[in-house]
Amino acid sequence: MELRLITEVADLEGKTVIVRASCNVPLVDGEVRNSFRLKRALPTLTYLREKGARTIIISHIGRNLDETLKPVYEELNQTLPLMWGGIITDSAFLGIKEQMKNGDIVFCENLRQDKREEENDAAYVALIAQYGDIFVNDAFAEAHREHASTFGLASVLPTYAGITLNEEVTELQKVMEPLHPSLFLLGGAKFETKMPLVEKYLDLYDHVFVGGALTNDVLKARGFEVGTSLVSDVSLEHAAFLWSEKLLIPIDVIVDGPDGVLTKAVDAVTKDEKILDMGPETVLMLSRFIAPAKTILWNGPFGNYEAGFVDSTEAVARIISESDGFCVLGGGDTVAAVEKLGLNEKFGFISIGGGSMLTFLEHGSTKVLDTLKK
Repeated sequence: MELRLITEVADLEGKTVIVRASCNVPLVDGEVRNSFRLKRALPTLTYLREKGARTIIISHIGRNLDETLKPVYEELNQTLPLMWGGIITDSAFLGIKEQMKNGDIVFCENLRQDKREEENDAAYVALIAQYGDIFVNDAFAEAHREHASTFGLASVLPTYAGITLNEEVTELQKVMEPLHPSLFLLGGAKFETKMPLVEKYLDLYDHVFVGGALTNDVLKARGFEVGTSLVSDVSLEHAAFLWSEKLLIPIDVIVDGPDGVLTKAVDAVTKDEKILDMGPETVLMLSRFIAPAKTILWNGPFGNYEAGFVDSTEAVARIISESDGFCVLGGGDTVAAVEKLGLNEKFGFISIGGGSMLTFLEHGSTKVLDTLKK
């Protein structure tokens, strides 16, 4: 897939460029907890500034109407000089736009404060588009969402891919044609959305390991007790891949129940226990597949990360960081684990995508990315 790139535009000086960036980062007590996505936004923003463009950043955060991007603006402003633009569709924004000089960057308020953003409302698209000469989509993390700021603007303005979005597509395409031996590690939950991905990569890869809450669905379908563990709405009982020799699942798990937190073999879980992580024997098993792998693809944690069950995810991150294979990983909690351990530089590529990464890996594109194709 070849994309139209903003770096191929001959003259950007004085042009107003609307950039859709991925600024949906975790906040704790009103402060940015993890700035990985913000760092990935810098190449495109810096390039536009150096070329003399007048840049307007649009993005979203969270899901609630009252959530604000102000803390994100303050964090990014420490690295790159910005101006606060407020709500781009307010009448006051026109005055801010008229004051912009070449090289200026204005950061706007959370688009999802207006429900028309997610509805891809045509009138809302027009309100935003009136301020731009060019639209740049650099928000790979939202490339699976056909919203006003990701999809709608591409229909009314000259549209290009940002530097980071193009890098995402380039690197993910590599793991869609893996060198062998190859290993795909998939964690998280919701097998109903990930089943096609598992089926596809069992054909492409030598082994696919299913961890996290996804494990519970496989165990249940194979007739094992999963107690009160989280399971998906879909049954895998008749899935063609259920007993595939290429499908790997945990051999031991961490459970919580009447006797407290324990490590058990997968066939020893009782009805009143809940599976919350995979155990050390499983990590050891995975290390034997990771060591020889030339391609490793990883998305999603292996334990209930938000509840503090992080050991297996972090252990696997350490093992992969010492491997010689090309590793691509994505997903918020997966990236957080690597960031926490300071291992970023040990991986071939770290994606800012979670759901968008999985969608791209399954389909090879999205309707949003199609708007950027040459």
